[in-house]
Amino acid sequence: MNLITEQVIDLLAFLLPGFLGAGIVYSLTSRRKPDVLGRVIHALAFTVIVRAITNTLPYVSLVAFDGDAPVQYLLSTGSALGLSVLMALLYTFMSNNDKLHRFLRRLKITRETSYPSEWYSAFSFHGDTCFVVLHLTGERRLYGWPHEWPSRPDQGHFRLGQSEWLVGDERRPLTGVASVLIPAEAVEMVEFIGQSEQTGQSEQTDRGGNASDGRTPAEA
Repeated sequence: MNLITEQVIDLLAFLLPGFLGAGIVYSLTSRRKPDVLGRVIHALAFTVIVRAITNTLPYVSLVAFDGDAPVQYLLSTGSALGLSVLMALLYTFMSNNDKLHRFLRRLKITRETSYPSEWYSAFSFHGDTCFVVLHLTGERRLYGWPHEWPSRPDQGHFRLGQSEWLVGDERRPLTGVASVLIPAEAVEMVEFIGQSEQTGQSEQTDRGGNASDGRTPAEA
């Protein structure tokens, strides 16, 4: 019984870095979480990479600590956990900022982005740099500054400040209102209003994700 318990503990300690890394990625990115099998596969992939790197540690600690097994075990486990956290944070940073795919686009290897959808890509590029116009059901339009926006077009809410209803060519400010919440499912189209507002041009994205991928001409 003790042997089985020790084997289970060893197995959990072996897999823990992978599950920790995968959990960090899922909590810090907006990609849809896979099913249980997909999560296990991702965790195993993390585990394989982490363990491949940390396999050299016992040889280092063997020389440094003269074969002290407990110290070697603690160093190996601690290093695996630390490396898993660093790898997960690096992956999250590159995924949320389109770093890897931007580099690959410059090499003409791909035209894809690191973002989970065109909706997410457009807001990542424009969301904190310009005003938006939300086209709501019932042919209503709401103008404002997006303080927060949903990661998906069918879930979550927009939080707009400095909001104004647009009725024809008339603007009707929401006086006395600090911000307003709009459910994403009520939004049929989004206009991003930036410097091009003076020329009457704006980029648009609809709920189907028909928009640019958030790249500048130099990156496309």
